[in-house]
Amino acid sequence: MAADVSEHGTWYNPKHPEGTVALLTFRVLHRSAPPYLGPLVPVHSLPHRQSLRSTGTNRLLVPPVKRSTIGSRAYPVAGPKTWNALPEDVTSSQSEYTFRHQLKTWLFKKSFPDIII
Repeated sequence: MAADVSEHGTWYNPKHPEGTVALLTFRVLHRSAPPYLGPLVPVHSLPHRQSLRSTGTNRLLVPPVKRSTIGSRAYPVAGPKTWNALPEDVTSSQSEYTFRHQLKTWLFKKSFPDIII
């Protein structure tokens, strides 16, 4: 099935829903997503974490899951989990264009590890 494009330009591939979640999380972190999603994505840079190595990274806090059936699929959990699974060169992208390009490349390599790019 080919990737679908919505009115906002978000692509969705049913084989890689993490691509859609990662793109939404990128938009939240760069303030180009709806403002109500911002509080759902806590960043590691909290005042009491300044001495940790995670302070200099762009990793997100994954909240504890209360319900194992749907809790891990809720955006406040799935967004940070998906974002933290991405390599540093993908998450450090400054523009959405670069992020999407690197994300698609990473998803392709993840799906087809035997193909040399």
